[in-house]
Amino acid sequence: MSDSLKAGDKAPAFSMPVSGGGKIALKDFKGEKLVMFFYPKDMTPGCTTESKEFSAQKAAFARAGAKVLGVSKDSLARHEKFIEKEGLKIPLASDADSDVIERYGSWILKKLYGREYMGIDRSTFLIDEKGIVREVWRKVKVKGHVDAVLEAVKALK
Repeated sequence: MSDSLKAGDKAPAFSMPVSGGGKIALKDFKGEKLVMFFYPKDMTPGCTTESKEFSAQKAAFARAGAKVLGVSKDSLARHEKFIEKEGLKIPLASDADSDVIERYGSWILKKLYGREYMGIDRSTFLIDEKGIVREVWRKVKVKGHVDAVLEAVKALK
């Protein structure tokens, strides 16, 4: 879909299965800030680093009034293995049919070794208490990203 979702837009509603059981929806975060990050695949180097860094900063995000949610196409079973293996403290949602990923503009054409394919753009969205997207990071480089997101959450009034 388009990557036109930008700061100031209403965050697209979602409901997805989440690690630990049940479903998680945008409406569950009404009155709270949400940092939602989309990543390509559990147990790969960049995704592991990013997930561990968000997990390590969970308390700092909570102090700043934000919850963190990771999203990929991986199954809940794979998410559970990933959480256990890496000691993650944040919930991971499964968007197996990429519906939410597409609505957030994070399902993109990628190129690797001359081959084109559709995949997840490593991207992060900061959504405020009213469900408005306040900040968007696309084509994220993992190094320093979590700190930058935390600073944006703290700066959000």
